[in-house]
Amino acid sequence: MMQADLSIHLTAAIGRLHQASSDFDLNPEVTLAKNRVLRLAAVLIAVQETAAGPQVILTQRASTLKHHAGQIAFPGGKRDEDDTSLEETALREADEEIGLAPDNVHILGRLPTHETVTGFTVTPILGLVRATYLPKLDHGEVAEAFTAPLSHVTDIARFSIQGRRWRGQRRRYYTVPYGPYYIWGATARILRSLAEGINA
Repeated sequence: MMQADLSIHLTAAIGRLHQASSDFDLNPEVTLAKNRVLRLAAVLIAVQETAAGPQVILTQRASTLKHHAGQIAFPGGKRDEDDTSLEETALREADEEIGLAPDNVHILGRLPTHETVTGFTVTPILGLVRATYLPKLDHGEVAEAFTAPLSHVTDIARFSIQGRRWRGQRRRYYTVPYGPYYIWGATARILRSLAEGINA
């Protein structure tokens, strides 16, 4: 797929998405406080065109991190006071974490927000990598950067629902494994939303 065609394809997918998601989607028995305060964050769904087809850039978080250590994630993080937009947040974090320069990303748009169990409202920003990119990792935050085929992580048939006990309750979540990488939780749920837009 040519990059122009990929851009049109993904932009159309975003346009078909309107429903916000959360880590509680599969756990309707959970009652959320109406006065809860959520912090703003953004992640970058960076899609890179390669000879093998479009690839999504993902990271494995460092094992030393306090939250979500070792998990598969998009580059991203909480919004800083100096960020002028959530797009800037996502691009800044991707630059800091994996060395993906902001001017090497063409932003296509936003997916609906995703609320996490850790108290964030995450805005996924979808973008195309303009030119060849070689990761430069901040090893304090990222153990590894890798790519997964867009066709794999947006194939609804590859998603499954699994569960585990968390804070004394059974928590269910989406997974979309790829090779040795166990993609689950918020990352899988955001990919599931993108898959729904692509396959609508």
